[in-house]
Amino acid sequence: MEYGICNLAVIPLRAEPNDRSEMVSQVLFGEAFEILEWKEKWVQITTATDNYTGWIDRLQFVMLGHLAYKRLLQTPPPLTYRAVTQAWKIVDNSVIYLPAGSSLAFLEGTTSYIGNQKFEIIGEIGQQDSIANIARSFLNSPYLWGGRTHFGIDCSGFTQVVYKLRGINLRRDASLQAEDGEPVESLFKAKLGDLAFFNNDEGRITHVGILLGGGHIIHASGKVKIDTIDNQGIYSEELKRYTHRLKIIKRYF
Repeated sequence: MEYGICNLAVIPLRAEPNDRSEMVSQVLFGEAFEILEWKEKWVQITTATDNYTGWIDRLQFVMLGHLAYKRLLQTPPPLTYRAVTQAWKIVDNSVIYLPAGSSLAFLEGTTSYIGNQKFEIIGEIGQQDSIANIARSFLNSPYLWGGRTHFGIDCSGFTQVVYKLRGINLRRDASLQAEDGEPVESLFKAKLGDLAFFNNDEGRITHVGILLGGGHIIHASGKVKIDTIDNQGIYSEELKRYTHRLKIIKRYF
């Protein structure tokens, strides 16, 4: 088995091996993965933290040894918490801009070592915050299918990254996240940070958001925003109607 690690700020993970294919997710700086297949300029991978499979450009990562890969799994690295953290790539004297949730792999002091490359982290790495404050930091981030950053994010990418910044790994899709956690009987018994899931007419889970308490939910729909929620679902003040039908609430901590 071969392994790799992302050495760019963020790269697209695609459903098929071509540039026009659907972006199903993104791989953030310092995230590692198993390599399944090589196909011309493309590499099929499975991500380490959420076991998600897709295709990436072979120029957008560096190889990682087996022992180094195991070390990352056994001892998860520190994360960046700010919307943007600067990193100085020493080898070519350039600066890259790391999104929140980037993994500072093999960090020594303020230097992250990825492959044979050194990245000096500029400024404070940041601190863990309450789940509500982390979630609110994404407010007005535009919705982007497959996105996982402040500059574009989808509903399950939002919940996944917010939870990642609290040290909890969630799977990638809303339907997968709904399979985990402990069921909460009702909205009345829900706590801040619980996830609410919503279904379509066929009963399939298609949306997820983070409960803030007081009848409010923060979620990515058009943009990351706060709406009201009741036992029926999410009510949009902008649209003056219910937009999502509540299916189940889950707790993960």
